[in-house]
Amino acid sequence: MHTDDSKNYLTGKEILDEQVHIGEKKGIRQYFLQSVINGCMAGAFLALGAFAAMVASHGISDYGIAKLINAVVFPVGLILIVICGAELFTSNTLLIQARLEGKITTKIYVSNLVIIYFTNAVGAASIAGLIMGAGILHNDANMLGGYVIHVAATKIHYTFLQDVCSGIMCNILVCCAAWGASAAKDVAGKILMIWFAIMAFIIGGFEHCVANMFYFSLALMAKNCPDFILASKIEPDALANLNLAGVMHNLIPVTIGNILGGAVFIGMAYWIVYFRGYKR
Repeated sequence: MHTDDSKNYLTGKEILDEQVHIGEKKGIRQYFLQSVINGCMAGAFLALGAFAAMVASHGISDYGIAKLINAVVFPVGLILIVICGAELFTSNTLLIQARLEGKITTKIYVSNLVIIYFTNAVGAASIAGLIMGAGILHNDANMLGGYVIHVAATKIHYTFLQDVCSGIMCNILVCCAAWGASAAKDVAGKILMIWFAIMAFIIGGFEHCVANMFYFSLALMAKNCPDFILASKIEPDALANLNLAGVMHNLIPVTIGNILGGAVFIGMAYWIVYFRGYKR
């Protein structure tokens, strides 16, 4: 891909070319083991950012301030993924652009998403296990552990449509972060683009399937501790729904929404704008 080295950013058409190149590399030139490791690392990085955000905001009673503090810290996860290198399911939905240009097949596109989805889950659950092993949830008189359970139990009670819509809005912003980060040629520019887009996603309270894999993994472990249950102050019925069926009730529609938000609203839309537009 030829770019103008005199400027420190890529144009829209150049970003599309870069994303197609990335899609071709991830889909064809990458070994299975590389995909597995990259997927596990992305799930772990996102979980670390999500947990740090929970610790920073869990004791704040003001809803708006709590959201803001959470949003300021959470982007660390995606920054690590983009700068250090890893593969996140939600941003990999942008590989649809390589598929639309015929650089990869539908089979390769789908298989990549499946591999990264489940390896993201492994990475996220691994960090949850390490957090439990470290005993960090006992901090602040078990209030942190109670907060983890409360967050997960709340997510289970959203409707299917709510989760799909929230998942769409989430991945519009996540993929804008990934797309926009590709425009910057310097690390600082990439970080700024990621930070503000992800801040908007967190403040909005939208649903991200990989982040939820972490929240649910940690909550399912935490619910075995009576002290955390007491600190959560949730009703017994809500706690009873915090199980595998409840997790699937959330993850299935959120995943559908994330795919639509990334592949259709961002991936296909920008491919039409820049590929077809520049072909005329």
